[in-house]
Amino acid sequence: MSAPTLSVVRPPYKVTGSRVLRAEWAKFWSLRSSWITLGVALLLLVAIGAIASATYSPDAVAGDGPPGPGGGGASDAVSLALTGLTFASLAIGVLGVLVSAGEYSTGMIRSTLAAVPRRLPVLWSKSAVFGAVALVITTAAALAAFTLGSVGLDGEKIALSLGDDGVLRSLVGAGLYLGLVAVWGVALGALVRSTAGGIAILVGVLLILGGLATLLPDSWEDTVTPYLPGNAGSAVYALHEASDSLSPGAGLAVFVGWVALTLAGAAYRLARTDS
Repeated sequence: MSAPTLSVVRPPYKVTGSRVLRAEWAKFWSLRSSWITLGVALLLLVAIGAIASATYSPDAVAGDGPPGPGGGGASDAVSLALTGLTFASLAIGVLGVLVSAGEYSTGMIRSTLAAVPRRLPVLWSKSAVFGAVALVITTAAALAAFTLGSVGLDGEKIALSLGDDGVLRSLVGAGLYLGLVAVWGVALGALVRSTAGGIAILVGVLLILGGLATLLPDSWEDTVTPYLPGNAGSAVYALHEASDSLSPGAGLAVFVGWVALTLAGAAYRLARTDS
């Protein structure tokens, strides 16, 4: 008499959006580069803003560039507190590129797409995870930079409190902008599938493209410049609207459009081409 055969019943595992999100969440925090780069972005935003506020001098000659430590280029306490935002945006954007393009460099993308054959949920989950993390962390960092800066600006004419008109909106706008930069970095990495290429595009668009626009005829420059990603993004967290820039709402809409366009390109390539 033969022994009875035992049948093993395997629980049905389906690829769902929540499971892909949890997988990308675990993958993100398991990478040392995530912790290091987020820490660098946090340090740049808080430390540079606090130093710029502490060393502010109303007698210093205003420069043409953004305010810096000891400089008088700032017109308000918010712009001083956000002095390090440009550097923080580069750190956040670079990490976003690494989150997506890094898997193509290591070959891990094959395992990821084998586990999620529909592909696109991987892109949405990477973008959602890192975008949300960057939004929360950088918003907290912007608030911390402003709070520390307020101590250094105590008694100065440009000093502001969190309850003053537009201050909280600007600080939250800074976090929102950096959260979108994070998503944009993920989209760029997925689109070009090269870490070096994605970082080069990110730096070029955010830092260099605005300067190149000055080579255009004046009528073209005035029309095009406010809609470039870097300029539209800076309008999101500006306390006062400049005459040659977009309003915060319009700047947000334009920058979201750039991010959405890049995401659409990355999604098309991911869905239509091999890994």
